[in-house]
Amino acid sequence: MLQVRIEITYRTKNGAEAEFSSDYMEAEPALVIARDLEKTERMKQLTIIDTYDVSWTLKQLTKFMEKVKTEPHDIVVYFDGGFDQNTQKAGLGCAIYYKQDEKSYRIRRNALVEGLISNNEAEYAALHLGLKELELLGVHHLPITFVGDSLVVINQLNDEWPCYEAELSKWMDRIEAKTEQLGIAPTYESVSRKKNREADQLATQALQGVEITSHSEQ
Repeated sequence: MLQVRIEITYRTKNGAEAEFSSDYMEAEPALVIARDLEKTERMKQLTIIDTYDVSWTLKQLTKFMEKVKTEPHDIVVYFDGGFDQNTQKAGLGCAIYYKQDEKSYRIRRNALVEGLISNNEAEYAALHLGLKELELLGVHHLPITFVGDSLVVINQLNDEWPCYEAELSKWMDRIEAKTEQLGIAPTYESVSRKKNREADQLATQALQGVEITSHSEQ
């Protein structure tokens, strides 16, 4: 969800002024606070600023949030990839959870691919598969959380580990290009394999020749 902070210029009855800025918070509670502040009629100026450094008026953000409810939002993408040395094939899996029109949905997708050379490359390809599904869903200009159990992928994308492999570097470039194209602000989170079981199973099923494509309400 969009994170914003509130900046205000407050004026007392005798004309003294002071400026205040809040911490970042989710947009919906920020709107509640901003509306309450306006009721005091002491606001000389109230500006809402998001994490992209874009400024909003109360009216603009209210309209935007009303529109967001009708489009996919609160999106989390779980991804996993597996590589079979014997067949030289990779299984990719992703599970996408999101909300739209006050309902919750899940997309499950896997793919069997050739041409990759390692498990780490399969992990990157699985994340990229998730990005392509987001594009088909029409997602744009939103913060998205990507969750995986590959420390290599997560730490490299978070710039915490260096990337020396040319193949992985190419995948990083593809992912960066796609997120920029869609206007996505990604957050990459690492979890245990147990907590990433759904995406892991999808990747395994792909290696077994079982194709999964589903889109359902939760």
